[in-house]
Amino acid sequence: MHVSLDTMVDTLKAAAESSRLRILALLSRGDLTVSDLTEILSQSQPRVSRHLKLLLEAGLIGRYQEGSWAFFRLSDTDSARDFVMGLVSGIRGADPQVERDLERLASVKRKRQDRAAEYFSENAASWDHIRSLHVPDRAVEAALLKLVGKRPFQSMLDLGTGTGRLLEIFSPLYRRGVGIDMSREMLTVARANLDKAGIANAQVRQGDIFAPPVERDAFDLVTIHQVLHYLDDPARAIREAARLLRPAGRLVIVDFAPHTLEFLRDQHAHVRLGFSDRQISEWFAEAELDLEDAQEFEPRGSNEARLTVKLWLGRDRRMLIAEPSNDSLPAKAYQIGETA
Repeated sequence: MHVSLDTMVDTLKAAAESSRLRILALLSRGDLTVSDLTEILSQSQPRVSRHLKLLLEAGLIGRYQEGSWAFFRLSDTDSARDFVMGLVSGIRGADPQVERDLERLASVKRKRQDRAAEYFSENAASWDHIRSLHVPDRAVEAALLKLVGKRPFQSMLDLGTGTGRLLEIFSPLYRRGVGIDMSREMLTVARANLDKAGIANAQVRQGDIFAPPVERDAFDLVTIHQVLHYLDDPARAIREAARLLRPAGRLVIVDFAPHTLEFLRDQHAHVRLGFSDRQISEWFAEAELDLEDAQEFEPRGSNEARLTVKLWLGRDRRMLIAEPSNDSLPAKAYQIGETA
């Protein structure tokens, strides 16, 4: 990407200050709030906010709101991220001040993990009960990895990200991953899990699955994992997800086949008791997606009170003519799932 000389000078000026370089180094490790940065940098909130304002104006970082909290992240723009990563890669581990910042960052992340563990323990019994009714998650994850393939791609969006598990398993493949969830508690869990796994190329944000706070026509892979059965209008969610796909992008849905376990409505807030292949196929067609694959995972045991997990793969009907030029990806047409 080419920029004017004046723009480049302004960008360099914004980054050319020790505190702002420290902030960029920290944000290269994950999203942080003003309070997080104030604690790590041992600076006043007004001073930190001033630095963040300058970095925002230069387009080097982004900001998003989550309830009363504001999170900051590296810019979603590839050129800006590449510029920042090039800057901070030379100072990581080489500067005592940056080393102290990273130690304090680790402390902040441990606090996140403690909050996540507390929330998880409070809800573990409910989740474990549902898990006991169907095939182990690892079997479905293995099928997902095989389906998507080993070819790297640009961007992934996980709608209703929950614990952030899909962002974690696909992180070696995508350059930028985004998870959306309405629950701040689940976002705390997801951030803690991504931090623990050392994943810096993914971020999670609070948002509605029917109006996700992301750009359209921007994602190679969109996933909706065990979310549709909570929604009163699954068709609308699929249509919204389809609008976020790039040409030839893929939508992967994991949910339950039709079942009669009414207690899931009463005790676990399930609105829909599973989905048939025909229903998903019709919703895909309405969203201008082609149903390319449907897989089924039989439940464990012989008890009738069991759930069959289904996996559906849809593809955007528009043809991908050429991949935009990118330093880390070949400038050629490709589809997710191709082999190199």
